[in-house]
Amino acid sequence: MAALGFGANSVSAEELRFTVWTGSEAHLKMLGEIADSFTATHPDVTVRYDTIPFGDYVQKITLQMAGGNPPDLGWLLENSAPAFVDAGALADVSETLKSTNGYDYGDFSQSAMGLWETDGAIYGIPFSTSPFLVYFNKSLYESAGLETPDARVKDGTWTWEQLKSDAKALRDASSGVWGFETVDGQGYGSRVWHTLVPIIRAYGGAAWDGDTCKLDSPETVKAVQLFHDMVYADGSTVPPGEQGDFFSGKAALTVTQISRVSKLSDATFDWGIAPLPAGTAGSGATVGQAAVVAFAEGKHKELAAEFLAHMTSKENVAKMAAFFPPARKSVLEADRFLTSNAAVTPEKMAFVAQGIKNGSVLPSHKRFPQIEAAARSNFDALWSKNADIAAIMKKLCGSIQPLL
Repeated sequence: MAALGFGANSVSAEELRFTVWTGSEAHLKMLGEIADSFTATHPDVTVRYDTIPFGDYVQKITLQMAGGNPPDLGWLLENSAPAFVDAGALADVSETLKSTNGYDYGDFSQSAMGLWETDGAIYGIPFSTSPFLVYFNKSLYESAGLETPDARVKDGTWTWEQLKSDAKALRDASSGVWGFETVDGQGYGSRVWHTLVPIIRAYGGAAWDGDTCKLDSPETVKAVQLFHDMVYADGSTVPPGEQGDFFSGKAALTVTQISRVSKLSDATFDWGIAPLPAGTAGSGATVGQAAVVAFAEGKHKELAAEFLAHMTSKENVAKMAAFFPPARKSVLEADRFLTSNAAVTPEKMAFVAQGIKNGSVLPSHKRFPQIEAAARSNFDALWSKNADIAAIMKKLCGSIQPLL
């Protein structure tokens, strides 16, 4: 776990500990600037960002809270929000936001606040409402003479079947280049929901609907079968246990979010961005959401709420928009958003805005940690060449249905 501190160095200073899952230098530099602008008006305060790896994040935060050493603030994903709210782990920051001059809480998209507001209490503010996108290696596409995904978006032929075909054509075992890499290369473990849900939605399936599991529906099985075929029938997709990093040129395609653009600063190839492909049910546009939260048992609750308000002000949301698409309507709808990241053209940023407008947030539930644990062995069973997809998905639904 890496830590980075900003602000006063006085021994008597109050320290706000803020957990994040990014180790990106560009992200931490930006977060440091936000911390410095807060400590400029709070000279006896320091802000320390602790980086916890994404796959361990929720578990380690939970252990810190159980051990009586919770952070003051942190990032929290949408799938964990209901469980943390239900457990009383998050502080209600509504009074601080209302009393902060010029904050304009009404500027946040109402739909974006659904997971974080309950009966007037506000338990978090989304700093990232980020659609999943396809990144592609334009150099590899041009060398192979294939039509690029962004061009196919324009002519209406960008589908999951086309992505599957492209990945197979672009796989080059002799040079160690894979056709497709899962989200952050973690699509069989901590990112399995992020990998499968967009495909499932594009084929008309769903994880669950209310208290009913839908993971064994024919539509869902068809979607999972498509991805399984990419891994085992086509051999185009980086399989479990193998490495094929898109950002170093070792995969032609991947699905991720706009924040990962920072990893392409030293890319030795031309690259592009496209929306998620369509399936038989149209677009499966999917949004991953993360919020800034203050923990109920943190040592500096009032100060933490003040910093939360500062970080999610209009000015700082506009600053974060370069990597984290905002929920503030005034920032998202401004022309400045389309030019907020020098590495991303306005046309590409328009894909981001479109994904936010049309996308649905990843599945969440107050028992999501238990659901995830119950689903894990069933997801693991998918990753073999002769896996019976329909039978495994039926068993998976049987495992999680009682929790819904």
